Amino acid sequence: MAVSWAERISSFSRSPSRFLSGTTAEAFLAELLRELRDDRAGYSVKVLLLSPLCEHPTLLCPSDSVGDETALELMSVLAQCPTKCVHFRCHLLLALTSVLVCTSSVSRRSRASHDFLDLLLQIVQDTSDLHSDGALRPLRATACDCLREVEACSPGLLAQRLELLGGLRQQEASQLHQAYAGLHTLVLRNAVYQLTQETGAGAEHLTALLGGNTSVAWEAEQDSDLMNNKDSAIMSSLILGPMGTVPTLQAGPGCKELRSVLSSLLEESYLLTPLCQAALLHRLIEVVAMVPGVPPAVFRTQLLRLLGTSEVCLFHTTLLMKCAFTDSLFSAEDEAFILKRLVVLSQHPLLSTPEKLFYMDCILHFPENRPISCGDGDEALPVLLTPRLASALVPTVFNDSATMLARLNLLSLVYLEEGEEGEDRGLAYLYEHLTSLLHIVENGGSREIVVTLFRATFLFLFYFWHEERYSSSLVEKLCELYLHHTYLAPHLINLADQTQDRLTESSWAVELLKAVQGEITGSPLTQVTLQDLTWHLKVLARVGEEGEIPQHSTLSFLSSIITPSSSSLCRSGDWRLGNSLLGVCRRLLVHPSLDLLLIPLADILLHLTCSYGDTDIQDHARLYYTLLTTLSREKLAGVLAQGLIEGGRQVKKRSLSCIMAESEGLTSLLTIHQTEKAIFKLFEAPSEPREETKTNEERDLGEPNATLEAYRAQFDDPSFASEITLNYQLTHTDADDARFDQLFSIRLHFNLTDDHYEELSDISVPCLFRERPSPKVRLRLKPRRPYPTTLRVSAIFTTQDGLSWLTVLPDIHVAFQQAFMPPPAPPSTGRDGKRSLFEGLWDEISCERGEDCATSLFCCQLEEAALAAVVEKHFLPYLVSDLADKEEFRVFFFLPPQSHVLLKIRSEEDAVHFNVATDNWQLLPHISSYLLTITPTQKDTLS
Repeated sequence: MAVSWAERISSFSRSPSRFLSGTTAEAFLAELLRELRDDRAGYSVKVLLLSPLCEHPTLLCPSDSVGDETALELMSVLAQCPTKCVHFRCHLLLALTSVLVCTSSVSRRSRASHDFLDLLLQIVQDTSDLHSDGALRPLRATACDCLREVEACSPGLLAQRLELLGGLRQQEASQLHQAYAGLHTLVLRNAVYQLTQETGAGAEHLTALLGGNTSVAWEAEQDSDLMNNKDSAIMSSLILGPMGTVPTLQAGPGCKELRSVLSSLLEESYLLTPLCQAALLHRLIEVVAMVPGVPPAVFRTQLLRLLGTSEVCLFHTTLLMKCAFTDSLFSAEDEAFILKRLVVLSQHPLLSTPEKLFYMDCILHFPENRPISCGDGDEALPVLLTPRLASALVPTVFNDSATMLARLNLLSLVYLEEGEEGEDRGLAYLYEHLTSLLHIVENGGSREIVVTLFRATFLFLFYFWHEERYSSSLVEKLCELYLHHTYLAPHLINLADQTQDRLTESSWAVELLKAVQGEITGSPLTQVTLQDLTWHLKVLARVGEEGEIPQHSTLSFLSSIITPSSSSLCRSGDWRLGNSLLGVCRRLLVHPSLDLLLIPLADILLHLTCSYGDTDIQDHARLYYTLLTTLSREKLAGVLAQGLIEGGRQVKKRSLSCIMAESEGLTSLLTIHQTEKAIFKLFEAPSEPREETKTNEERDLGEPNATLEAYRAQFDDPSFASEITLNYQLTHTDADDARFDQLFSIRLHFNLTDDHYEELSDISVPCLFRERPSPKVRLRLKPRRPYPTTLRVSAIFTTQDGLSWLTVLPDIHVAFQQAFMPPPAPPSTGRDGKRSLFEGLWDEISCERGEDCATSLFCCQLEEAALAAVVEKHFLPYLVSDLADKEEFRVFFFLPPQSHVLLKIRSEEDAVHFNVATDNWQLLPHISSYLLTITPTQKDTLS
């Protein structure tokens, strides 16, 4: 029965809607309740049965009446449950709370919720275990949590129990004191807020509330005046601070009872965990803010401890306190101390990056005693943050990206508000920092540092674009950087876009684009690679969106690309290159100076129509040429639906499929459609003998016992080629769509997800027919590091009706073992030569002569026959010892480009030992994972 219920509950949790499609919520709920009442079922099973009610109460109890009935049933189960079953009783309380809260029974004050509240209050008052073994403490802790949840969902519900809860808190000497204190504080805060909403409420009402006197007239109407959902939402986001509006209770200067309660809570607060202290202090801050008769000085005794705390949550609460009470609690000296402490914490080496970023954010939103601005949520610097104080937070290239950007933002604000003399020094430093980042990227920085550079550049421009000596220099340096690293084109375009959008008064983006255009069009075409050309065209397409930039040089550049001297580019028929060319032409079709560009642009489109080696590109070029030569500029802009803003940049971009009216029937032919799911996939073909390049086969190492020096010398030979060859078959997926039974001109494109391997070239497959054998696709991977990787694959193909399609194939996962190769020694060396190489390498690695050398041990439990089977199945191509030699197997892996893994496998008394030696210690985790997958049971892992 237990297994059956476990499976059913698991099935319900995975997909409740699918589970209930085979039954009904009413029937399933009835089964759960019946099983919960069954004395024969174990309590571990009953705990499992409660999980659907805790996780999906509204699904099983769709109406208020069902919720009430279910709650009464659960309370009946609780009443019959033995006292010793504390664990099950705790889960019952949680399930009851979920059902009653989620079905609105609590807010409706139903009889079931009333009985449940009485039950919870009875449990929290049962302190009979104070001097015993504490077996019932988990139940009381759960009851406190349930009461706190009920009070949070229906604020003010427990307001009449304040005196009771306060007494329970004070007499609780165990660790449950924290739960009682949290509940008492929440109820106190909600009760005070409720009083502020009552007309005419004053000191006597507050006194009666704290004393538990239910005879006050206004309390008789509590049931009808309970705070609604709107009040609950307000309470969860009570506004504090001098500029906010806080509801207040005019209770006079006395409020002795409230001050007594507050003092008691504050004196005990140090006993709580930091998070609970922060929550308690937050609630008490709100209480004092709502009762002007209680001076903020009540917190004075806590300030010394809070100002010196190392807990983030408590320091945050201190800042909230300062925001609420400003100079009525914090002196000018306190304010200066807090700010200096924030600066120190923002750079403390023992703190984590998120913590330091939080403290820097606190500086930018520092609650000053006498704020100058009105505070609309924007970042602003406190007056006391001088450049000298902030100098400790200057960004450096050794900071992580997030810290560097946060510091740059803060220091930019500091120097922006600084005087003339200091501004020059500060700006000079920030610009030097930006220049350092530029140099790092220019010398081959990582992707993260590239993104950081462009974000930092945007921040610098956001504050200092008006400083021409720096903004102009940035244009020059970015142009130079782009020419050396054209793959940065997307970052450059995005920087121009964001700068133009955020800095509407600045023309810096136009200056940058114009300068980059000049550098591109002025570069000798003979020095431009095909990859560079693709990026250049993307940049020029963006330049074409600016009406202020002349485009004659762009047209000359396009013309030089397709002229007879470079006609090989046209004849190659590269679709992506042709599409990039057309992208530039399309921008120029709506350029304000089109009248001056008409003839050269028409010549380019005509040449593409007649000479480009791709039919799709020819058709698009012909359409553009027809539109250009037959329509006026106004009609052309209307057809292309390109709206221009005042600066000339296009604000609306539409694909080519929108150019023609649907009635003309050409839209679908001129569009590359996206498939809804993968049409075909690549799966690994049956393994074939590895092919070695002819260069490697003919290389002679001399004597059979070749030395390590001679072996390694072949790696220095420029003709040495080491790559991983993977064979795949291209086949249709299970998707049955007759449109894709016959596919033509398939172009497979591969994207890397890391930098472990060199970029892969596209692969063309002539056709794929469902009824014919699957074509084979051979991938040649050139590793930088022989690690596992994933390849993202997409493809463009044509169907029999002439439509072009783009589809995304399932990812290709390259496993670690797929990089294994025999050592690249020629066959002439024989097995003896490979043994000599093995021994030489083993001795060298064991002596750790190289800094990357490492040895390790992997152990597992294998019988002799099973070990022989593992070796024969997985290691046979790499074996340098005889398979018949059962005492020790020696395995020799070569992992391109220049790594080796050596194994000595021997059966010992306790286990099979895989002694591992490698000249690349970073491979050890992958070796361990691989050995774990091929051995049936493991006793130990690599050590």
